[in-house]
Amino acid sequence: MTAKLFRRYFGLHARRVAVRPQMPWHLRAIAVVFLAAALGGLAWIGYDALLAPVASAGEPADGRMVGLKDDNARLEAEVHGLKSEFSVLERQLQIERATNADLARQVKSLSEENARLREDIALVQAISATDATAEGVKVSSVRVEPNALAGEYNYRIVLLQTGARTKPFQGSYELVVNLVQDGKRTGMTVPAPAERDERAYQLDFRVHQRIDGTFRVEPGAVVRSIQVRVFEGGRSQPKAMQTVTLS
Repeated sequence: MTAKLFRRYFGLHARRVAVRPQMPWHLRAIAVVFLAAALGGLAWIGYDALLAPVASAGEPADGRMVGLKDDNARLEAEVHGLKSEFSVLERQLQIERATNADLARQVKSLSEENARLREDIALVQAISATDATAEGVKVSSVRVEPNALAGEYNYRIVLLQTGARTKPFQGSYELVVNLVQDGKRTGMTVPAPAERDERAYQLDFRVHQRIDGTFRVEPGAVVRSIQVRVFEGGRSQPKAMQTVTLS
């Protein structure tokens, strides 16, 4: 019996016994309070550490905001000043353009007047030098210039009657335009056959007649020369001819 009890409590099959040290309750309470205080302190330190960068970053952010507002106000003032300067320069440019355009018109008008005076002088000289015994008509001058519109040309012709001029010269005129288009030589007649009887192409003068007109060619065509033909009455053969080369 004694051996069985011994094996039961001290043998291989004996029950396991846990040995726990006994702590007084007041020590356990102090340990819990200390642990709670430590955790609370750690939490407060962590919270303060997190807020510190935000607080330290907040002050420069306010300063940068003030600086940005100042920069914005300065830039707005500069933009306003530049707009004012641009408005002044734009008005000055408009005035200069208007002045230049007016000067260009005056120069063009003076050039045209100068050309007319030259033609008049040449006409007077031609009339003075005309043989009073040779009856007929002559082409005193021909001027052909391209217009601002593409393919359009202006021309001016001055005709002069020679001889005694006892009666007016009556007839018509036409232009034979020689040009190059698409690399090929071609030509056209002004006026067209259907327009020959129009008043603009009729002649009736005793001493001289100045003719101003316009003709057009196809875009891309290059006018090489123009031949002026003057017809008397209803005759088919020209009474006078003159050719002007442009290019």
